[in-house]
Amino acid sequence: MEKIQHKNIQTNGINIHVAEIGKGPAVLFLHGFPELWYSWRHQMLSLASRGYRAIAPDLRGFGDSDAPPSPASYTAFHIVGDLVGVLDALGLDRVFLVGHDWGAVMAWYFCLFQPHRIRALVNMSVVFQPRNPRRKPLESLRAILGDDYYICRFQEPGEAEEEFARVDTARLIKKFLTSRNPAPLRVPKAVGFGGSSKKPITMPSWLTEEDVQYYASKYNKTGFTGGLNYYRVMDL
Repeated sequence: MEKIQHKNIQTNGINIHVAEIGKGPAVLFLHGFPELWYSWRHQMLSLASRGYRAIAPDLRGFGDSDAPPSPASYTAFHIVGDLVGVLDALGLDRVFLVGHDWGAVMAWYFCLFQPHRIRALVNMSVVFQPRNPRRKPLESLRAILGDDYYICRFQEPGEAEEEFARVDTARLIKKFLTSRNPAPLRVPKAVGFGGSSKKPITMPSWLTEEDVQYYASKYNKTGFTGGLNYYRVMDL
């Protein structure tokens, strides 16, 4: 891990923290919520050892990157704009693009907005979903999955943050990263995002306490609002 280099790049009016390692064809990794560049650490080391240049930013609002206060500053246009600026600053014309969760959503938009910058795309967990011309995304989610669906519960500024603050951050990270229930995530207000503090969380082999503490240390510093703002501009 100590071989991974870190820098801050000024782009699109903000500073973006970027981790990178290796030389060769560039691979750009985009993380999801509640994650960081750190989610790609193993893949970065592996690809660098095979002759690739692995690059993973903390997206706008996450980790050591700037987090503009307004939710309206987190649209796909803003995020793709940040990433184009990162590529320009690194002297890269085209990259292989890899995305997960919100990173996958932004990867789809990157390919739509700037296809000439992408050599190939590998996306995980989120399929491409064209806009429904008859109904906005949040209206569709509420109609199909109800108000307790987690994305719907994230909409009111400050509400999810207040619930998160009642839970130990490390435990909250564990719950998000280790959940394997394939059903849509519904979280009634009576239950809350923390759930029962007495229920043990079994750690998978790929996640260590050290990993959890890294995520927790960053979110304890920044809070979760930046990441939650991605959900709050889905209709824009």
